[in-house]
Amino acid sequence: MEKKVINQTIPLKEQLSIVKQLFAFARPFYPMFLGAIGFALLLSITNVLLPRVIQTFIDNYLTNQSATMQIIFGFAGLYFLGTVIKAVVQFFQSYLYSIASLKTFQHIRFRLFEKLHTLGMRYFDRVPAGSTVSRVTNDTESLFEFWQVFLMVATGIFAVTSSFLGMFQINRKIALINLLFLPILLVVVATYQKFSSRTYRQMRERLSQLNTKINESISGMQIIQQFKQEQRLSQEFEDINQEYLKTRLAMVKINSLLLAPIINLLYILAVAMALTLFGIEATITPLEVGLVYAFTSYVQAFFNPMTRMMDYLSVFSDGLVAGGRILAIMDEQELAPAQHPDANKVITEGKIEFRDVSFSYDGEHRVLKNISFTVNPGETVALVGHTGSGKSSIINVLMRFYEFYEGQILIDGFDIREFPMVELRDKLGLVLQDAFMFYGNVADNIRMFNRQLSEEQIEAAATFVQADDFIQKLPGGYQAKVVEHGAGFSSGQKQLLSFARTMVTEPKILVLDEATANIDSETEGLIQEGLARMQEGRTTVAIAHRLSTIKNADLILVLDKGRIVERGNHDELLQQEGLYADMYRLQAMNH
Repeated sequence: MEKKVINQTIPLKEQLSIVKQLFAFARPFYPMFLGAIGFALLLSITNVLLPRVIQTFIDNYLTNQSATMQIIFGFAGLYFLGTVIKAVVQFFQSYLYSIASLKTFQHIRFRLFEKLHTLGMRYFDRVPAGSTVSRVTNDTESLFEFWQVFLMVATGIFAVTSSFLGMFQINRKIALINLLFLPILLVVVATYQKFSSRTYRQMRERLSQLNTKINESISGMQIIQQFKQEQRLSQEFEDINQEYLKTRLAMVKINSLLLAPIINLLYILAVAMALTLFGIEATITPLEVGLVYAFTSYVQAFFNPMTRMMDYLSVFSDGLVAGGRILAIMDEQELAPAQHPDANKVITEGKIEFRDVSFSYDGEHRVLKNISFTVNPGETVALVGHTGSGKSSIINVLMRFYEFYEGQILIDGFDIREFPMVELRDKLGLVLQDAFMFYGNVADNIRMFNRQLSEEQIEAAATFVQADDFIQKLPGGYQAKVVEHGAGFSSGQKQLLSFARTMVTEPKILVLDEATANIDSETEGLIQEGLARMQEGRTTVAIAHRLSTIKNADLILVLDKGRIVERGNHDELLQQEGLYADMYRLQAMNH
């Protein structure tokens, strides 16, 4: 299906729809665009008047040898003044339009990035990161030149109209004959658009695949080198790169055949035709040389903007494809779960209740089936089970990363949708198995760039989770540099920073997603002590593979294939001699 789509041309109706939607993004910058188009109109008038200056000088003074030095310098000065005015007008036209184009494509890029943050996790589950990066960077970049197309169209219309009027004043018959070239141009444009839109769509898709492969390779470089996959991935990259090259070469062929060469051929034919017809007329009646010069100048002015417009057709086709890919994200309806419009509840106690909750990632296969349990304020519930049993899915719906459609989740007796999202994010503290570190410094990684949090709050949170000791030993302390992914920090240190990041907002509910899975021996004691402090007085939901870490949990839920198959505390579950008891004994034997 995907291959079929990228091999299709973009229908005219869809092209108009894309342009209309992109124009909406340009609305804040209309004054600058209109100002530039106004200068374009002034430029076309100047271009019509300048040949008339030369024509008047030739026919009225040169041909009858009546030109004096005063007249020569007068016409030279007049032409120079006209040329200076033309240069100034061109500057303001180009400057205003370029600034407006730049601001527009930057505005689109920001809106696109903003939109990505509203999308639900399901979107990122099915769309490769490299493809999304390509749309935010490469596709938006294409729109800068895309806006130049409309300036070319405007100046082209002005130039064609004004030059035709100039020709019409000189010789109506030859001017009307020149109009016969317009239908030929329209046929060329239609043919070009038919082939180029399909080729540009293929080209953009191949570029997106290249970005996806690059992103995947850089992210997984350690694994690639560990398992000696360099040659295989290099070959895969080369295959995609060759496909991209083929589409670029196809575009070069189309541009070489249907753009400037066609216009230049038509221009030469038009000039030859005009000179032939003027020559025929000259055999009957005397003909002024200046008129012939002015007419051929207008013919050139008639075709020059068409050459530029045809050259920009490739930019237009590229922009249409890029715009379509951008709008596909802007129109994406896979949004993050939404709270009720009037959500205003506040989490005060931290009681959690699941009532008959079922959930599916794809709308077809349920990964949670009729889940029900209650965690009272200050209690700890542990989720255990084999991989794929549904543990992380419970956390995903509790954290509102995914929308659920069956059952009910309550906090303090209220539906979870009745709490503002900012309230949930502040009062539900999540600690993941892998602590992600952002480029910056330690303090910013704890405060998550929230400038409302003071240095005292950051240090207090770090001290609370036992992270302050190792932070103070870093060069620069809390201002110590953190490079990409936190390279240079041990897994335990990154987890302690993650604890501090969670605790700085003083959450009521603590959610631990295998938070002790990747700890190192050096910081294991600190992490266990930090976790114990974090759980004091807080409702805790914890996923744990190491069953020895959840012996003291108030409630342990054993999941299997999306269902709760056992529940109770540690001692009760051992007495049941069920799945939990088997898992616990197996781990005890391995240790």
